[in-house]
Amino acid sequence: MPTVTPHTEMINDLLRLAVESGVSDVIIKSNKPGYVRLAGKLKPVDMDPITCPEAEAFVVEHVPKVFKPRWDDEGQVDFAYAAEGVGRFRVNAFHQRGLVSIVLRHIKSTVPTFEQLGLGTTEASLIKLCQAKDGILLVCGATGSGKSSTMAAMLNWINQNLDKHIVTIEDPIEYTFHDDKSLFQQREIGLDVPSFELAIKAVLRQNPDIILIGEMRDRETFETAISAAETGHLVISTMHAATVAQSLTRLFEFFPAEEQLQARRAISGSLRGFICQKLIPTMEGTGRVPANEILTADATVRNLILEGQNEKIQGILEGSGDSTSFSFNKDLYRLIKAGRISKVDGLKYSPNPQQLEMNLKGIFIKS
Repeated sequence: MPTVTPHTEMINDLLRLAVESGVSDVIIKSNKPGYVRLAGKLKPVDMDPITCPEAEAFVVEHVPKVFKPRWDDEGQVDFAYAAEGVGRFRVNAFHQRGLVSIVLRHIKSTVPTFEQLGLGTTEASLIKLCQAKDGILLVCGATGSGKSSTMAAMLNWINQNLDKHIVTIEDPIEYTFHDDKSLFQQREIGLDVPSFELAIKAVLRQNPDIILIGEMRDRETFETAISAAETGHLVISTMHAATVAQSLTRLFEFFPAEEQLQARRAISGSLRGFICQKLIPTMEGTGRVPANEILTADATVRNLILEGQNEKIQGILEGSGDSTSFSFNKDLYRLIKAGRISKVDGLKYSPNPQQLEMNLKGIFIKS
C-alpha cells in the first residue's frame, strides 16, 4: 500500500469531513482554511490554512500524467481523484494571483433514482422523455443545479427498463454504471481518449443506441449530436442555461445569422425536449429540492421552432394542459403547496415572481 503524503492526508481528512457532513463541494484557496458548500451555502472549516506549496503538491501528485502538460502550460486542469475510504471527486485546479486553488466536487458512488432525487410528479415527464427512440434531450441549469444527478437518474431508469447500448463521453466520469438491461461504455477524456473532439468523431462508429455527452460545449458537438439524432440515435447532454427560453437561444447561438433557417430545420427536427433545473432550499433548511421546467417537443413545439416563433413556447409551458410540459412557476407552485419549499424561496427562485404570486392566488393562464 503506497505511503500517503502529509499534504494528501490533510486534504483527505477535509474530504472525509465533507462527505460525512453531506457537503457537495470543497473549495481550497492557498493560505486559507478549507471551505465547503452545504445545502448551497458556503462555510469555512475549522482547520489550519492550506499553504500554496501543499495545494500545488496535491495537484502535481494526483493529476494524471496525460494532463500534466496542461497543468504546466495552462495553469488549470480538470481530473478525477479517488480518496481511499472516502470517495471519488471531480477536481478543478487553477491559479489565481499566482497561487493554487482547488475545487473538489463529491461524486456519489450510488447512481440516484428519480425517487431519491425527490423529483415527484416530474418523474412521469422524465420517463416519457427517456423512451424517445432518437433525437436530442438537453438537461439544463446553472453549475451546481443537479444536472449530472438528474441525467444519471435518467440513464439509471433506462438501464433498468430498456436494452440499449449506451456510450458516454465524460470529462471526467462522474457516476459509474453497472450493466443491467443496458450495456454501458464510459469514456473519460484524457484517460480513454486524448480529446473530446476525437471522442465525438468516433462515437457514431461505436454502434450506440444512446450517446451521453457530458456537455454541449460548441457547434461541432451540437452538429455531431444532430447527425446522430438524424441517424436514429438518442443523444442526452447538458447545457448551461437557466430556462427553456434561454436554452433555445443558446442552441441558435451556435449558428451564424446566415444559417438560422438551416438551424431552425435541424433543431426542430432533432429536439425531443429540455429539462431545466434549479435546486431550492427545503422548508426545513436542511437540504435542497429540485424544481424543473420541462418542454416535451411535440409537433406544435417543433412547428413553432421551424417557423421561428420561439417566443410562443413560454405560453405553452404556462398554459399547457399536457402534464409532461410545464414551466418553473408550475413546479414551484406545486412545491409551495406541498410544503416542500417556502413561498419566499419560491418567489426568489422564480423567473417570473409576479406571475407565481398570481398563481398562488388561484389565477392561471388558460390552455
